[in-house]
Amino acid sequence: MGAQVSKQVERRKAILTEKKTLCDLHESCGDTFPCCDYRPQDRKAWMLGLNPEKLRINQIVWPGTHDSATNKIGIPCITRPFAQCQSLSIYNQLVRGTRVLDIRVQKDRQVCHGILVTYSVDAVIGDIKKFLSETESEIIILEVRTEFGHQDPPDFERYLEEQLGEFLIHQDDHIFEKTIAEILPKRIICVWKPRNSPQPKAGRPLWSAGYLKDNWIDTDLPLTKFESNLKHLGEQPPVTSRKFFYRVENTVTPQADNPVVCVKPVTGRIHGYARLFIAQCVSRGISDRLQIFSTDFIDGDFVDACVSFTLARIQGKA
Repeated sequence: MGAQVSKQVERRKAILTEKKTLCDLHESCGDTFPCCDYRPQDRKAWMLGLNPEKLRINQIVWPGTHDSATNKIGIPCITRPFAQCQSLSIYNQLVRGTRVLDIRVQKDRQVCHGILVTYSVDAVIGDIKKFLSETESEIIILEVRTEFGHQDPPDFERYLEEQLGEFLIHQDDHIFEKTIAEILPKRIICVWKPRNSPQPKAGRPLWSAGYLKDNWIDTDLPLTKFESNLKHLGEQPPVTSRKFFYRVENTVTPQADNPVVCVKPVTGRIHGYARLFIAQCVSRGISDRLQIFSTDFIDGDFVDACVSFTLARIQGKA
């Protein structure tokens, strides 16, 4: 018992030390970067606001959500706090400015996070279609994967093609240099990541797992995650020379051996440092690598940070 208590004390000290170091970095270095004061007039149509004729796919800093469809997961106040990573529906996330969705499924086509399940993926598709019907120039990256420990839904590649076919941007290495205007009226880059089923083949409507990469680490320590994100991002090729999307997640993860295991207070340790991360990318000379930037409990300021740095690229300031 004494050893366990001692371990928990050390864990709390480590968390407090990392929170203070990150806070000190913010205070000493600031979180400004080129065009950081820009705010889109309409987050629902921010790509339209940046001019689809000029905006290239590889210039975009894509605001994304982690475990996107968990707003109603589990039982409220009982299991939900342990798995909920977003409070908004998929539709409202898109309206707020999210453009990359992370959807986890199991064999019955229900969305899940670990062992907890929520609504059917049909609800996700419905929200996406509703948003697309109300906008003209917004492109979405939709990542759908079979959750760890679960089986692939049967015939799921065909299901996605049937549901989204008219909107799907087919797998194509030349997409990255194109402007949004050159891609329209197609609207969705859909990455399907099965666990056991075959990957989508080259040229198919869906994109295979290798087109969306990341270096996720399982930690609840905010500075550890922050520095790991910078390290791995710096190891990537610049966005202008790579043929895949690379994601950085501004999140930390509850650990089973820690007293605090609810998502919101844990991920809150890093949540407010998105602008600091972009500023550090600039100061460390790796801002040309930043592409997909995702978060838990997405808010308008996170979206604005991504959009403003996208504008900086368009204007040649980044």
